[in-house]
Amino acid sequence: MKRRHFLRAASAAPASFAVSAALPVAQARAAGNEDNGTGPYGELDIVAEFDGPGPSGIVVLPNGRTFVGFPRHAVDHKGATLGELVGGKVVPYPSAEMSLPGNVPAQCLVSVHGMTMDRSGRLWVIDDGKRAGHPLQPGAAKIVCIDPATNRVAHKIILKAPVLLPDSHMNDLRVSLSHGAQGTVFVTDSSFGTSPGLVIVDVATQQARRVLTTHPAILPETGFLAIVEGVPRRYIPGHPQLVSGGVDGIALTKDEKRLYFAPLTSRRLYSLSVDLLADPASDDAVLGPAIRDEGEKGVADGLALDDQNRLYTTNYEHDCILRRDPDGSFKMMLRDPRALSPDGIFATADHVYCTFGQWNRLASFNEGTDRRVTPYLLIRFPIEQPRPYNALPQGQKT
Repeated sequence: MKRRHFLRAASAAPASFAVSAALPVAQARAAGNEDNGTGPYGELDIVAEFDGPGPSGIVVLPNGRTFVGFPRHAVDHKGATLGELVGGKVVPYPSAEMSLPGNVPAQCLVSVHGMTMDRSGRLWVIDDGKRAGHPLQPGAAKIVCIDPATNRVAHKIILKAPVLLPDSHMNDLRVSLSHGAQGTVFVTDSSFGTSPGLVIVDVATQQARRVLTTHPAILPETGFLAIVEGVPRRYIPGHPQLVSGGVDGIALTKDEKRLYFAPLTSRRLYSLSVDLLADPASDDAVLGPAIRDEGEKGVADGLALDDQNRLYTTNYEHDCILRRDPDGSFKMMLRDPRALSPDGIFATADHVYCTFGQWNRLASFNEGTDRRVTPYLLIRFPIEQPRPYNALPQGQKT
């Protein structure tokens, strides 16, 4: 597996192949496949390493400017919640006054989670407004649009009841400029409780509505089980064993006609017409039957579409990133033992970027012991890997 480093080097975890002492090497290899599907695969560049708070959202502009979100809902850190990578360092963005803690919640960024770029090149972030150990303050949860050309806030939309609930966890967002006078924002509220939903906001009017809160395509799956770092983890409401929740990953096609989404605690992928979603007259009775079940995609947190509408899905169960092509087929794009809780993901014309936040190792999922080990990583890999891992070698038969 080829690795390159942009900032400072990380110690690479070498691939290993364990052979039973009781069997000759040839016989041991004949007993199973070569790497059991766990060996590293694909090219990986380490773009940045973070020794402070864990990273989540990621956006890379066409000119290379790179923005990273560092939420505070799990750990109430004192660093920037939104930063730009400049010369290998995280610089608070768009300013220290707005990104560092200490200001009025409605006037600053509290806890930036997901982020995206609209087709005009502007940065949009979802601020879940939560600080670990603190109650949610009025005005803290918000949608913010920043124009990188001026580094000024272009839009700020405060989220309030009834679209904002006491147990809301505003997780990620996508923006269509084709719907509404100034665009429409689609937000996934994965919820720390039992009420996930899609939140739809008209930018011009700032009118917001919450939809599909009881639909199976939005809710975590009852009885869900995942194998995380070799350990079976069940979804048990009120007794978390793994990073879990309702609708989380979200992706918008380049023509802004279809929105893909998926619950965090699920292996299924869904989609809906954006025209239908953006229509204020579309209630759950209209939207529910229009949801398309796109089939299984594995366990995913972040979702991202490239310019060819190929969908990249993070996978925290197999420490990998998959690509779903328009025909529905899947390819392995990257697998690495350091890909722990691959989270924010963003596709440029040439590369796919992803943050590895190690969220599965938080104390809340591990009987009070924080198992995370710095540095946290921001990585990238080529859009076109030399050989996508999706089939048996030529000539090999099952």
